[in-house]
Amino acid sequence: MTTRALKHYDDHAAAGATAEQTASSRRRILIAGTIGTAIEWYDFFIYGLIAPLVFDQLFFPKFDQLTATIAVFATFAVGFLARPLGGLVFGHFGDRLGRKSVLLCTLLMMGLATMSIGLLPTYASAGVAATVALVALRFVQGFALGGESTAAILMAIETAPGHRRGFSAAVIQAAGPVGVVLASFAALTIARLPEADLLSWGWRVPFLISAVLVALGVYMRLRIEESATFRKAKVTEVAPVVEALREHWRPILIVFFAEMAQTSYFYLTAIFTISFATRQLGVQKDVITQAVLFANLVGLVAMPLIGAWSDRIGRKRLFLAGVVLAAISMFAFYGVVASRDTVLVTGAVILAAGVIHPLMFGSEGSYFPELFPTRIRFTGVSIGKQLGTVLGGGIAPLVATSLFAQTGSTYAITGYYVALALAAMIALGFARETGKSRLLG
Repeated sequence: MTTRALKHYDDHAAAGATAEQTASSRRRILIAGTIGTAIEWYDFFIYGLIAPLVFDQLFFPKFDQLTATIAVFATFAVGFLARPLGGLVFGHFGDRLGRKSVLLCTLLMMGLATMSIGLLPTYASAGVAATVALVALRFVQGFALGGESTAAILMAIETAPGHRRGFSAAVIQAAGPVGVVLASFAALTIARLPEADLLSWGWRVPFLISAVLVALGVYMRLRIEESATFRKAKVTEVAPVVEALREHWRPILIVFFAEMAQTSYFYLTAIFTISFATRQLGVQKDVITQAVLFANLVGLVAMPLIGAWSDRIGRKRLFLAGVVLAAISMFAFYGVVASRDTVLVTGAVILAAGVIHPLMFGSEGSYFPELFPTRIRFTGVSIGKQLGTVLGGGIAPLVATSLFAQTGSTYAITGYYVALALAAMIALGFARETGKSRLLG
C-alpha cells in the first residue's frame, strides 16, 4: 500500500467506533494494557521460574527428586487448568459489560494470589495444608490470567487504527516477555543466594514484590476508558458462549490447535528446560536462568517488529512460519542443551524462545480476535485460547518430564511437539487471512 492508501484505510477503519477515541486515549489504553499485562505475567511466571529451584524441597519434601519435580510441574499446570474457567467467566462479563472492568478485576485477583504465595508457611511448619494452599493460590492465578490475557489485547486492537492493529496487539504481547524478564531477574538474583537463605526467606521476596507492581497497574487502568468499538457494538449477547459455540466453532478450533502449538513450544524450550538442564544434565542454575532471561529480552524487541510486519504481509503466514521452524528446531534443541556448553545452551534457548516463538506469539495477538465479531469476541478467543493453553503449555512440562522418565530420551518429547505442530498446520489451512480486513461487527 502507498502512504496515501494506508491513510485512507486508517481513516475508513477508524470511522465510527474508534473515531470517538483520541490518539492520547489510545496511547493511555496501550500503555496501561502493557504495564498491567507485564505485571500479570510476572506474577504468573515467577512461580514457573522459582518452583523448579526450591518448591520440591519446601512443599513436596516427602517425595524422591523425580517425583517431587513432577509434583512441582503438576502444581504449575493447575494454573493452566484454571485458565479456561477464568476465560469463560471473564469472557462472559467482558462481552456483556465491557473490557475495562475485567482488566481491573483480574489484576487485583492475580496480585493478591501472588502475594499470598509469598506469605505461605512451608510443609515443614504446616504440613499438607501448605501444599493445598499453594495449589489453591496457583488456581486463582490461572483463573485471573484466563481473563487478563484476552481483555488487554481486545482493548488494544479495538482502539487501534486499522493498519496498526497487528503492531498494537504485539506491543501487549511483548508485555509477556517483559513480565518474564522481570521474573527472570528476580529468580536470577535469589538463585545466587546461599542455599540456606534461599530456602528460608529468599524465595518469598519475588512474590511479595508484586504488591508494588499491582498498585502501579491498578492506578494506570483506572485512568483509561472503555473500548469505543465495544460501546458501539449493535448487539450484546445474553449468553455469548452459546452463540460462540453454535455459530463460531470453526475459528474456535483453529485458535485451539494454533495455541497448543504456540504455548507448548515456549514451555518446552524455556520452563521445562530449567528443570531438565539443572536436574538431569547438571547445567548450573544461573546459566539456564540467564539463558531464559536473554531469550525474553530478545523476544520483547521482536514482538512489536513481528506485529508491524504482520500489518504489511498478514498474520497467517508469520504464524505458520513460526510453527514450521519450531517443529524443525526441536530435533536439535535438547541435543544442544545436553552439550552443557554455556554459549551453545544460551544460544539454543535464545533462538527458540526469543526468535522462533515470537513469530507465533507476536502475530496471534491480532490474528485470533480478528476471526470473531465484537459481540462474542472475548468469549470466542477465550475458549479456543485458554483450552489450547491448558492442553499445550499447561501440561507440556509435566508431559515432557514423564516422557523422559519413561524413555530416558528426549526423542519422545520431540515427537510430542511435532504432533502438536502438525495439528496446528492442518487447522491453519482452514483459516482465512485477516490482516487487511476490518474488525467484524
